[in-house]
Amino acid sequence: MGDGTATVEDLDVRLERHRTELTGYCYRMLGSSFEAEDAVQDTMVRAWRSYERFEGRSSLRSWLYRIATNVCLDMLSAGNRRARPMDLTESTPLAQAALCPRPDSTWLEPMPDARVLPTTDDPAEAAVAKESVRLAFMAALQQLPAKQRAVLILREVLAWRASEVAELLDTSVASVNSALQRARATLAERAGEGAGAAVADPLDAGQRQLLERYVAAFEGYDMTALTALLHEDAVMTMPPFDLWLRGTADITGFMTTLGSACAGSRLVPVAVNGLPGFAQYKPDPDTGGFTAWAVQVLETSDGRISGFHCFLDTKRWFPLFGLPLQRDGEAGQID
Repeated sequence: MGDGTATVEDLDVRLERHRTELTGYCYRMLGSSFEAEDAVQDTMVRAWRSYERFEGRSSLRSWLYRIATNVCLDMLSAGNRRARPMDLTESTPLAQAALCPRPDSTWLEPMPDARVLPTTDDPAEAAVAKESVRLAFMAALQQLPAKQRAVLILREVLAWRASEVAELLDTSVASVNSALQRARATLAERAGEGAGAAVADPLDAGQRQLLERYVAAFEGYDMTALTALLHEDAVMTMPPFDLWLRGTADITGFMTTLGSACAGSRLVPVAVNGLPGFAQYKPDPDTGGFTAWAVQVLETSDGRISGFHCFLDTKRWFPLFGLPLQRDGEAGQID
């Protein structure tokens, strides 16, 4: 494996086979879609440059994870932890609502499933992978010190043995087990946040019906119908703004006041963070069509919507999902 005889094409193909899973790993580590992709690209470049020194003492996959871990630890050395609005402030009553943006580097970022979830024939493995990129779990990971984060992801999500993780991190099995125990304790303290947001894969009939009713209520801007679909203590967030709202009255009140320009919007389904989501296009009076407005990520539990997260930086998010910023529309439809 390390004899340096692989052709350029062979090595490129072998490295690319690991891109999706490495992107998922770096995304869980960093909490940022774009930083994760940068980290994986850096990993690939480092692997390419040092391949002739790779002597096959471990598998190519393990070696790539070692490089990716070092890249992520270097990127996390500044100590920045990405967050959701509810991790930073208390909820705001509608009467005091103000839209105050924070820098991009503040926020936990959304990610298309296809970029971080490798295809697998193992339903249990697929379920763990999806659970581990959901917003609540990602936010909990951000509370862990960087090396604990790596240990937890490698052991709990990727099912590496403690000895394999110890080798990757150049530490002892006892140290890995200790870090895992501390990481689990931290996550247990946050277990109630976003709990119960599990979604069947594929969606069951009840979940599909809930999403169909949500689309009809949102596109019709029917607040009575929307209220019936939300948990009483549902939350709504809108990064890059730090404002977040709790409860049906404040959410629908916001949508009919500060958010009233979203009336008449159209929704396009997207697979995001292991959860149902939609790309929202709102009416564009200048063109008569629709313009990108938000990537929505929905958390559901017990047959209702518990979280409604709108990522508004459309010039960043829509291209990531392969979606146009503008759409034509006639007779209430979009192309």
